[in-house]
Amino acid sequence: MRARVVFASSLIFLVVAIVVFLSPELRNVSRETLAAETPTNSQISEGLTCQCGCQLTVANCNMPTCGFSVPTRREIDRMIAKGMTRAQIIGFYRTKYGEKVLSAPTAEGFNLLAWTMPFIALVLGGGAIAWAFGRWHSHSPSDSKPEAQPASFDAELRRKLEKELDEGR
Repeated sequence: MRARVVFASSLIFLVVAIVVFLSPELRNVSRETLAAETPTNSQISEGLTCQCGCQLTVANCNMPTCGFSVPTRREIDRMIAKGMTRAQIIGFYRTKYGEKVLSAPTAEGFNLLAWTMPFIALVLGGGAIAWAFGRWHSHSPSDSKPEAQPASFDAELRRKLEKELDEGR
């Protein structure tokens, strides 16, 4: 019974977590917040990975004559001057170069599953462990009859053992 309660509560927690992560209202709030702020070049450059091979963001690329980060920063300045939002500029580079240009994965599609799967695995694993402990605890030795003797029990050997133990004290 206890294992069922633990399993049920783990399942409810998992469903609530999935609903919260997939809630469109939460995702729209973050998009509206990003669109409402006036972007700066450094904010946008931090969201893009440099494609020269340095594995740094466009803002942190340390090559002074980089063939990607230097023109990209200039292009970002022009886009900001045109009035484009951070989401529009990041979207432009995402469509031009694909997901690899983003310095952090988006919370959409498979990426959402990749972000939530470790937590789901922890919840399911914890539920399985609680269920196993519940089953293990319900079959404890206290449930068996202590009066029952094994088939190979010899009363004479038992008396000899008790006698030797008493003499040894």
